[in-house]
Amino acid sequence: MNSSLFAALLLAPLAVLHAKDQVAVAPTSGDVRDVRIVRTADQEHRASLLGQPSIALWKEKHLVVAYQKGIAGKGDMGSIDAVVSTNDGDSWSIPSTIFDHEQKHGALQFAYCNAVLYHPPSQEVLWCFAMRCPLNYPDSEDSHLAAAYSGDGGRSWNPVELAMHYTGPLVILGEIQRIIEDGQPVYLLPAHRNTKRADPLGQREQFVLRSTSLLDWRLGGYVPQSEPGKIFLHEGQIAVINDQQHLKMVMRTAEGGKEGGALNPPRAWSSTSTDGGKTWSIAAEEPELWNTVSEGWFGQSRTGTQLYVYNDGPAWSRMAMRYKVRPANGAWSDERSFFDAGIHNSYPTLIETAPSEFRAVWDSGDEKRSRRSIRFGKLTLKGQP
Repeated sequence: MNSSLFAALLLAPLAVLHAKDQVAVAPTSGDVRDVRIVRTADQEHRASLLGQPSIALWKEKHLVVAYQKGIAGKGDMGSIDAVVSTNDGDSWSIPSTIFDHEQKHGALQFAYCNAVLYHPPSQEVLWCFAMRCPLNYPDSEDSHLAAAYSGDGGRSWNPVELAMHYTGPLVILGEIQRIIEDGQPVYLLPAHRNTKRADPLGQREQFVLRSTSLLDWRLGGYVPQSEPGKIFLHEGQIAVINDQQHLKMVMRTAEGGKEGGALNPPRAWSSTSTDGGKTWSIAAEEPELWNTVSEGWFGQSRTGTQLYVYNDGPAWSRMAMRYKVRPANGAWSDERSFFDAGIHNSYPTLIETAPSEFRAVWDSGDEKRSRRSIRFGKLTLKGQP
């Protein structure tokens, strides 16, 4: 038999199988282009979900994405993996492990959540910060800070034990920002505390950690409210908004006394700092920024334009993602479509790779389920209306 014919006959059943396995892809709309699926839950047979991704730029066109692999029955807890692209997101490597929930530390075993990648300027090291809590915990709300670093662009990772001067539980999600004080770098990491889930006398407060080395972390300042406890401010995102290094933090919101209840009206709130995050202004509503108990990404381009990416719709629907832009000394634009495919999408994270040019990751699902894959796309901030 002709060898090529034999090969074709051999591969024919596989072709039929793959054709049967094909799932119709919903039409998409939005300004994000070159969308790729980085990883799917079907590729991770022991993962209940893939979620909360973070992205960093190692060098030109070399991107690293970290994401969580969930444990069934544990909500948002699991392991954290990383994948690498050396062609600006067109293709991605097989994963490497950053934090493994199956690894034992003496008598202890931990679960992890909410990776935050950070590449310090002019340094040949990439950091991943995350939350760590005992594996037997029901969720990750009472976690502590964990860290690992990579010296080869995200292909391998080494754990680090941090020197923590803030010793309480925390939840992190927002990106690290760097400022200069007295000629030295200071790193700012937004965090919040949500200990009421396990303790009726617990707290729900947004705050900031500060570090001069990325190894030792101290408490910066809390975000005050005019009516303490009325609003649950959390998952804040910080931007350095001017040459004086003033800071603005935009936060996800919920009712302070009710688990998961959206505000009325459903808006993000913000706070500012003029002393490097040591003190913050009384939190205030952002009238133009929608938020229904869902993480939104906030940042500022090198051009001075602010960007806010969020889920529209009612609380917890987390389907389409929209965005608004605010030019320097201007007002927020009308709502624009970021990504809309009639499926679940949430937890966007963006980095700016060139002025007004962003790379984005988020977790994605289908019409009924969330967090089944990690998606990547590119966004260009075009001329303002």
